[in-house]
Amino acid sequence: MQSLKQQWFGNIRGDILSGIVVALALIPEAIAFSIIAGVDPMVGLYASFTMAVIIAFAGGRPGMISAATGAMALVMVPLIKDYGLEYLFAATLLTGVIQILFGVLKVARLMKFIPNAVMIGFVNSLAILIFMAQVPHFIGISTMTYIFVGITLLLVYTLPRFIKVIPAPLIAIISLTIVAIFSGVNLRTIGDLGTITQSLPTFMIPDVPFSLETLKIIFPFSLSLAIVGLVESLLTSQIVDDMTGTESNKNQEARGQGIANIVTGFFGGMAGCAMIGQSVINVKSGGRGRLSTLIAGLFLMFLILVLGDLVVKIPMPVLVGIMIMVCIGTFDWASFKYLVKAPRTDAIVMLTTVVIVVWTHDLSKGVIAGVILSAVFFVVKISSVSITHEDNRYYVNGQLFFASTDSFIDFFKYNEINSKSILIDFSNSRIWDESGVGALLKVKELLKEKNIHIEVVELDSSSKKIISRLEGATSSH
Repeated sequence: MQSLKQQWFGNIRGDILSGIVVALALIPEAIAFSIIAGVDPMVGLYASFTMAVIIAFAGGRPGMISAATGAMALVMVPLIKDYGLEYLFAATLLTGVIQILFGVLKVARLMKFIPNAVMIGFVNSLAILIFMAQVPHFIGISTMTYIFVGITLLLVYTLPRFIKVIPAPLIAIISLTIVAIFSGVNLRTIGDLGTITQSLPTFMIPDVPFSLETLKIIFPFSLSLAIVGLVESLLTSQIVDDMTGTESNKNQEARGQGIANIVTGFFGGMAGCAMIGQSVINVKSGGRGRLSTLIAGLFLMFLILVLGDLVVKIPMPVLVGIMIMVCIGTFDWASFKYLVKAPRTDAIVMLTTVVIVVWTHDLSKGVIAGVILSAVFFVVKISSVSITHEDNRYYVNGQLFFASTDSFIDFFKYNEINSKSILIDFSNSRIWDESGVGALLKVKELLKEKNIHIEVVELDSSSKKIISRLEGATSSH
């Protein structure tokens, strides 16, 4: 109870102010992602409202922001194009169900298999993607656009040194919007991205046939959305953990994302997940608790319903400047030193993750590629087995498994052994799989043909267990 009270009311002022900043930053993002997906801007805005409100209660990471995201929008493009909006709502519901199942099955345990090099690559690629998303909104538009972006950067960078009570991005948005309105300068605004309808989302059941055919259509998309959403949410959760020095419940987060997506599907929104950019804005603006996420969602709806006519006048260069500062704050600048000092394989993994994410605009592809590459490098690294000997005792050094069996067999195949009886000592080694057992049996056969008696000693319990289980079933040929 005390922990829950702290999560909700331990940082009231900071959470309220940061939530307001996040809500303002959510609007152009939600509209932009709706355009990417090929749907009405309100679909993204409604999704951002419902996701933020529900995840504030159901999520496992206080202070993290969930809403409509670019990664999810890219996955749903073919579904909307081929089958229409109602199938998207149905897919969103199924996405939520799958994510809840992932949470129940404790899929978050897989997080421990994501190496640090992949995490660094994930963070850096996100910073690059967020920056790339801002480029069309300020490059080659007008001189005044550059001036407003520059002033925003200056304000957001310098104001925190003098004013700590109100987040600098909020001051920048309010003051520069007033300047833009009263000076009459020609700038692109939020209203130029799409039409904002001043209405609440309503409950609806997707208008699709509830049949096996529909399930066949939406399931592949829902599975992809569920995986992409969880990868992005769990990695963002870890980043916020690191930024705030606190722990979070990753399995609860997975279930919470599922619940939020189910509600979103019933209220006419697109599937969403955690947002790294907005989560970083929230934390940097002083947001720490669940209240900040709730305020972000509620204030977003307040802006649409009550202040819609004013919101559409917010200049895009101001929001671009804030997002550029988020990119600068998100990017791990120490990674340049990391590239020089880290093992070459780790540097390659980090760069590969960044390149694939930026190339495909798909976070899950980059992370999966990074994990697979790390696994390959790890296997190569530990696949070296050496054998030393003293008199008739041969010591195996290294792990014996599918990638290291050739060097183990080749030693006994091509080296001359003068003793008629030898001991193979596994005190510095372990047999991991069927290939390792097969290699040991093959060496026994090789030496038997040379009339050399072999005795295997110092096996650990796991090695003994796998040998006894597989010895009869494993071929040495």
